Amino acid sequence: MKKFNIRKVLNGLTASSSSASPQPGTNQNDVIQETLQSEHFQLCKTVRHGFPYRPSSMAFDPVQKILAIGTQSGAVRLFGRAGVECYCQHDSGAAVIQLQFLVNEGALVSALADDSVHLWNLRQKQPAILHTLKFNRERITFCHLPFQSKWLYIGTEKGNIHIVNVESFTLSGYVIMWNKAIELSSKSHPGPVVHISDNPMDEGKILIGFECGTVVLWDLKCKKADYRYNHDEAIHSVAWHHEGKQFTCSHSDGTLTTWNVRVPAKPTITITPHGKQPKDGKKPEPCKPILKVEYKTTRDGDAFMVMSGGLSYDTGCRRSCLTVIHGKSTAILEMDYPIVDFLTLCETPYPNDFQEPYAVVVLLEKDLVVIDLGQIGYPIFENPYPLSIHESPVTCVEYFADCPPELIPALYSVGSRQNRQGYSKKEWPISGGNWGQGTLSYPEIIITGHADGSIKFWDASAIMLQVLYKLKTAKVFEKALKGGKEEKPSTEIVDEDPFAIQTLSWCPESRVLCVAGVSAHVIIYRFSKQEMTTEVVQLLEVRMQGELNDVDSPDPAGDHPPTPSTPVPPSSSSPTQEGEPPEAQPFTSDDGPRDNVPCLKVRSSPLKQSPGYQVELVIQLVWVSGEPPQQITSLAVNSSYGLVVFGNSSGLVVVDYLQMILLLNMGTSELYSPSDPYQRQPRSPRKTRQPSGDLSTVTSCISRLSIFSTSMKKTYYSSNSPLSDNSDGNNASEEKSNKSPTSGDTSPTSSDDEHKQKRFIEMVKSKSRWFSKMVANDFAKMSRKMSSPTEQKTGLEERVRRQRSLPYKRCFCCMKEGKASRSLLYVHRTLSVPDVNAKDSLFSRSRSSSVTSIERESREAISSFHFSESFPRKTDSNPSPSLWVGTTQGTVLVLSLSLPPTGDQRLQQPVGVSSCGTLVRLKGGILTMAFLDSLGAVLPPSYEPWSEPNAPDEEKEARSRRPASPPPTQEGQDSQYAVVCSEKQAKVVGLPSQSCFFKHNITESSFVLRADVVQMAAGLCLACFCANGHVMTLSLPSLRPLLDVNYLPLTDMRIARTFCFSNLGQALYLTSPTEIQRITYSQETCDNLQEMMGELFTPLETPEAPNRGFFKGLFGGGAQSLDREDLFGETAAGKGSRSLAQHIPGPQGMEGMKGAASGVVGDLARARIALDERGQKLGELEDRTAAMMASADSFSKHAHDMMLKYKDKKWYQL
Repeated sequence: MKKFNIRKVLNGLTASSSSASPQPGTNQNDVIQETLQSEHFQLCKTVRHGFPYRPSSMAFDPVQKILAIGTQSGAVRLFGRAGVECYCQHDSGAAVIQLQFLVNEGALVSALADDSVHLWNLRQKQPAILHTLKFNRERITFCHLPFQSKWLYIGTEKGNIHIVNVESFTLSGYVIMWNKAIELSSKSHPGPVVHISDNPMDEGKILIGFECGTVVLWDLKCKKADYRYNHDEAIHSVAWHHEGKQFTCSHSDGTLTTWNVRVPAKPTITITPHGKQPKDGKKPEPCKPILKVEYKTTRDGDAFMVMSGGLSYDTGCRRSCLTVIHGKSTAILEMDYPIVDFLTLCETPYPNDFQEPYAVVVLLEKDLVVIDLGQIGYPIFENPYPLSIHESPVTCVEYFADCPPELIPALYSVGSRQNRQGYSKKEWPISGGNWGQGTLSYPEIIITGHADGSIKFWDASAIMLQVLYKLKTAKVFEKALKGGKEEKPSTEIVDEDPFAIQTLSWCPESRVLCVAGVSAHVIIYRFSKQEMTTEVVQLLEVRMQGELNDVDSPDPAGDHPPTPSTPVPPSSSSPTQEGEPPEAQPFTSDDGPRDNVPCLKVRSSPLKQSPGYQVELVIQLVWVSGEPPQQITSLAVNSSYGLVVFGNSSGLVVVDYLQMILLLNMGTSELYSPSDPYQRQPRSPRKTRQPSGDLSTVTSCISRLSIFSTSMKKTYYSSNSPLSDNSDGNNASEEKSNKSPTSGDTSPTSSDDEHKQKRFIEMVKSKSRWFSKMVANDFAKMSRKMSSPTEQKTGLEERVRRQRSLPYKRCFCCMKEGKASRSLLYVHRTLSVPDVNAKDSLFSRSRSSSVTSIERESREAISSFHFSESFPRKTDSNPSPSLWVGTTQGTVLVLSLSLPPTGDQRLQQPVGVSSCGTLVRLKGGILTMAFLDSLGAVLPPSYEPWSEPNAPDEEKEARSRRPASPPPTQEGQDSQYAVVCSEKQAKVVGLPSQSCFFKHNITESSFVLRADVVQMAAGLCLACFCANGHVMTLSLPSLRPLLDVNYLPLTDMRIARTFCFSNLGQALYLTSPTEIQRITYSQETCDNLQEMMGELFTPLETPEAPNRGFFKGLFGGGAQSLDREDLFGETAAGKGSRSLAQHIPGPQGMEGMKGAASGVVGDLARARIALDERGQKLGELEDRTAAMMASADSFSKHAHDMMLKYKDKKWYQL
C-alpha cells in the first residue's frame, strides 16, 4: 500500500494556490482585470545575427548573388543584400565540408563530414531539406556540380568518383574507379580525390586531381583516361583557363605548375611565387603550401591569379595572406585571421567565357572580407552585415524594445561620422534576395558591452541588425607605456581586458548611460550632438570596506580602520586625526600593502569627445589594506533623480552625479536596521566657507571641492566577528560565533576581546608611527589652524566609550574638478555600538534558521536595484522617490530619497537618503523588481527628457522631475503593487500596507537565471528563464502560469550571462562567441514572422551563353555540349549500388517552418518548379535553334554571294 504523505499534499496545495489575500473579503482579481491568456504566447526562434561561428566552407550563386557559409557545427548561413539573412541547421551537427549552388535554381547542395549529402530548397523563406543521401562505405572528400547540370560528381577518400542525380537524389550506375583512372603500372594508391572539374570547352572531359600529385583527364564517353599528369608534390587545388587548353595546380611546396592539356609529360610553367630564386639555377627553397588557386581571365587585359598561402617559411609575416597576381604586379594582402576559403566573383557564370573578375570574397576564421579587384590598391567593400559583434568578445548584452522613435536616428547621426575611410566606393556585390513585407515593426535597440571596453548600439528593428554607434570607454583611462609601446595596465584584478564591461544601465528617454567595468569602475555618460574637449575628467574615488570578517578592526562594529596611537579629542562634530593617516594619502610601496589606489589611472590630459556619448563622471573603487576592490555586481541610474547606485559583495554606493558627490557608502548588513541608521547633512559643494580649526573646512577652503560630513547610527546582529591581520601576513586567531542573531549579544569588554584588541592596537601602533608624522606634516602645510593632538588615552573601556560618540571615517573619495589638484573628500559616520544588554527586538526581520548572521554577512551581496516613486514606509500616504535594493539572500530593502527642488536648488542642496528597513524576503537572490498601479499598469521609473547638455545656458531647459502619475487611491486599499522575483519565487506585495497578495514558486529543482517584467501587446507578464532551459511567463499580478516551454538547457555560461528579455515578447542570448540568437514568445510575432522574413530566391533570367561565332560553330571550335542523361541515366548506366548510399527523404513540417513543400501545396510547388525547368530547357533549345538558323542564314547569304560572283564567268576566267 502506498504511504500517504501529508507534506506532499500541503506542498501541492501551496504550489497550485498562487494567491493569498491579506484582507478578508477582498478579491484582487475583481479590481485588476488580466487580459493575457495562454493563447497569447508561443515560443520560436526568429533570426540569428553575427558571424558564423567556426566557418568551414563557402559557396556563391553568381546569378542570384547569394552567399552561403557552412560551419563546423553543421549550420548554414545564407546572406543576400543587407537585412536578408537566413539560418539553417543540419540535424546531425556534422561539419559542412563543401557547399554547391544549383545556380539560379533556388537550391543548395551541402556535403557533411558524416558522409551525407543534402539538397536544400531555397525557394521558401525558411529553407528545408528536400533529399538526403547517406554514404555508408566511402568517405566524401570533394563535390562538383557543373553549371546548368543536374548530375553531381562526388569524390571519395578511396579515390573513386560517384555521380548523383540532384533531382531524385539517386546514385547513377556510372562510377569512375581509381584503378582505372591511374596508370596500370602504378603500384601505389593515388590517395583521396581533392579536385573534380569539367573542361570548360568540352563537357565530356573532366579533370580529376588526386592528393598524391596525379591529375587525370577523364573521357566520360569513352570511359577512359585521355591524359595523366604526374608531379612529385601533393596537390591542393586545380584551376582551368577558360579556353580549356591549360590548367594550373597548386602544391604543398608552395609551387604553381601550369600544364598544357595535350602535353602531359611535364608542366609548361613552374613558379614559386614567394620563394627565393637562386642565381645558379637550383630549385627554389620550399614555401608553405598554396591551399587554393583561382585563374580568371579578362577580355581587355591580363588575367588574375588569386591564391592563399605559399609564403616563405622564413618570412617575418605571421599573418595569413591572400596573393593577387595581375600581369606583372603581385599584391600580398594581409588578413587579421587565418583564411578558411575564398571565391572570385565574376561577371559571367559560364566557365568557357572571359570571366571578368570584379571582387574576391575571403572567408576568415572570424571575419568576412570582400576585396574590390577593380580599383587600385584593392580596397575592401564596407560590410553591411552585423558580423562585427565579436570584434571584441561580448561580455554583456541588453535589449530594449519599443524605444522612443527619435532615438535610432539620433544614434545613427553620430555613428555615421565614425565610419572609417578607405572603403571601396562600389556597392556591396552580394545583393540578392528581397526584404520582408511585415508590418509589425517598432524601434528596437541592442547594446553589447565588450572585453576591450567598447560599447556598441545596434538597430534591431524588423528582425534586422545594423550597428548605429560605437563608444570606447578605454579612452577615459591612461594607457601604460613601456619602452615606447602600449601595454595593458596591471590592475591585479583581471589578468587581461581591464576595461571589460561588466554591466550597464541605460535610460532611453534621457539617453543617460552608466557603465560598470571589471576593474571596479563606473562611468556616467551623457548624449550630446556637439563636439567638446574636456580639460580634466571628473573623478570620484570611493573606498568600500569589506564585510565584518574581511576588515582589520578590533572593535565590534568591524569597520573602524587601523589607526595610530595619536590621541584624539572627544569631539563629535569635527573629524580628527585619528583614523586619517592610513586613508589620507594613497600610497604604494614595495614593503607595504597597496591602499587607496584605484585599479586604473584616469587620463590627466585633455580629452576630445566627439558627438555622441560624452563622459560626465568617473567613479572608481580603491584598494583597501592590500586587498583589491570587489567587482560591481549591480548598477542602476535615474536621470530624474540625478543619482547612480551600484553594489557588490561589500555593500552599495549612492552617488549624486549632478553635484558629483558621494551620498552613501554602506555595507549590506547596515541596511537591515528597522530605524533610520543615520542622518545625513551634506554641505553644498558650491558654497564657499571660511576656514576654521575644523579639518573638513580647511580642506574645503584649500581644494574648493564638495565636502560634507555625516552622522550615522549602526546596529549589528552579533558582536562576535572574526579578526584578522592581512597587512603583514600574520593572521590573528579567528573565532566565528554560531549563535542565532536573536540569542543575545556578547559583551565587548570580555577578556578574549580585550586581549585581541590590545594585540591589534599594538600592531597598529608599530606599523603606523612611521607615516603618522608624514601625514600630519602634510596636513600642517594645508592649514596653519590644524589642531595639535591631545594627550593619549588608553584602555578598552575608554575606547568603547569614544566609539559611541566620535565620528569615525568610513570612506573617502577623491575628485578632479577643473584644473584643481586632487584633494581628499572625507565622509564621516557616527558608529553606534550596541549595548551589551540590548534586546532581541532590534532584530525583527525574519531569517532562515539555518543561516547565521555571520554566514549571511559574509555571503550577502547586492544583486539588483530599482528606482521608483512609491511608498517606502507603511505609514506613507503619498508616493515619494525611493530606491529598492535586492540582495543575493533574497531580501528587498528600501531606501527613501529626499530630493531638493529642481533648478539651482537641486545643484546646491543635498539629497537625503534614509533606510526604511526590509520589505520582503524570498528564496534565492533577487533578480528583478517592478511596480504596478492599482489598475495593474506598470509604473516605469521617472526620467528627465533629453536635452542638449552642451547648449548655451539660455537654451537649456530647466530640469523637471517626472514622477509617475499618482495612482487613484481608495480608502483602505493599496494603490501600488511591488512585483519581486528571485531565483526561486515571485511575490506581489501591496503598498503601502506591505502585505503579500500573491506568491508563486517558480522552480524547485533548478533556479531562475533571468527574469523581467515585460509589456506585451495585450498586457503585462513576468518572463523567466531557468537554468534547466525552461522559458516561463506568469500573469500579473496574480502570477498565473501562462507559458512553460523546455526551450534550451543551459550548456554554456555565455547563455546565462547574456540571456535577456524585452517588451512585446522579444528575447535574445549569445548562442556562440560570434552570434546572437533572437527568439520571441509572442503569438502575434510568430504569426507575422513569415511576412517579416526576407526572401532569398528571386526569379531571374540566366544570362545568355557566350556567342561562339560563325566559324567556331561551323568547324566545331567552340564548347562541346554533352547529353549527360545518355551517359549517367538508368537506361545507359543502370542503377547505383543500394549498399553504397541510402536515400532519405526530407523531413516534413520542420520546426518553425511554414510553407514547406508538403501536401497539395508542395505538389503544386514541385509542379511549378518542373514547369519552370522545362520552360528553361525549352528556352535553351529555342536559343540554340535560333543560333543555328542564324548560322544557316549567314551561310546561305555567303553562298548566294559566291554564286552571283561567279555566275557569268567561264571556267577559264576563274
